[in-house]
Order: sequence, then C-alpha cells, then structure tokens
Amino acid sequence: MYKSLQLFLLVSLCFACKEEFLPKPKAYLDLTYPEKSYKPLFIEKPYTFLITDQAVIKEEPNDWLKILYPKLKASIDITYFKVDNNVRELIQESEKLVFEHTIKAEKISSKDFLNTEKKVFGTLYEISGNAASQIQFHLTDSSRNFMKGALYFYAKPNYDSVLPAVDYIKKDIIKLVETLEWKEN
Repeated sequence: MYKSLQLFLLVSLCFACKEEFLPKPKAYLDLTYPEKSYKPLFIEKPYTFLITDQAVIKEEPNDWLKILYPKLKASIDITYFKVDNNVRELIQESEKLVFEHTIKAEKISSKDFLNTEKKVFGTLYEISGNAASQIQFHLTDSSRNFMKGALYFYAKPNYDSVLPAVDYIKKDIIKLVETLEWKEN
C-alpha cells in the first residue's frame, strides 16, 4: 500500500506540471516626453524669463504666476515680492519652507546661482523622497526683487513614480533661472 501510494505520487508529480514556469522580466516604463522649445514670458510682470511651449501660464494676483503642466499634473508656483530692506527675511522664509520637507525627504541638496551681469542671485533645492515638492528655488537682485518657486504634483507624492517628470521639468526650471531678468521699475 505504501509503495503504491509513493508510485502514484511520483507519477502524478511528473505529469501534473506540463507548463514550465518562467519568471517574467522586470518591466520598465517607457516614458517619452515631447521635445521642447522655449519662448519669452508673454505677460507683463516685473520679471521675464524663457518658458517652455509645453506649459500653460496662469496669472495670479500680486505678480505671482502658476506654470502648469496639465499632462503631467504638475505646476511650478511662482511668488514674487518687492524687497523693502527685508531680503534676509525673505530668504530665511524661503529656506524655512524648503526644510519643512525634512520629515519626508531622504536628501535635500542645493545649488547656488550667480549672474552678476543680470543681477540674479539665488539657490535651487532638490528634495529627494516622498516630499510634497521635489524642487524649490529663490532668486533675488538683493535690492528690489525677490522670487520664490516650487514644483508641485497634483498626486500623492511617490518619488519613484514622479522622478522622470521631475527631471523633465527640472530642465525648465534651470532654463527659467538662467534666463531670468528683472524689469526696471
């Protein structure tokens, strides 16, 4: 009885699995984004810069601006302030907003920008991890103008998922910073 049961199990095992199991390869997203071209900001503000043709501009009160990326469900929110002997406080407030993300951030790195010819000085912060904003920056001429910007996605922050879009929009932010010019008052 024992031998027949063993023989039955052995034969069943041999004929039970006819299909060979092959593990599936890891899948990677094939994210392609359209080619960009840049044009000057077409609205009247105390500043100007080059903007991608992929973005939609939404004017806000107080010379603020929203640069929308509808297909990516993202925006760059720009706030502008006149400097009134308070540039240090404006920079501290901007940095405070950046470092509020340390709870969710894995890493915060910064890059300084300096263009003495155009009088544009500032810092760009990259925030790695599941933070609400992955890029923030502030720019000033240190005497009259101050601008702060932040990249936001209208979805739950999942850093791995938004990283390709962050890299795509980061190029636009760098173009904005490099081409920013203050208009004379």
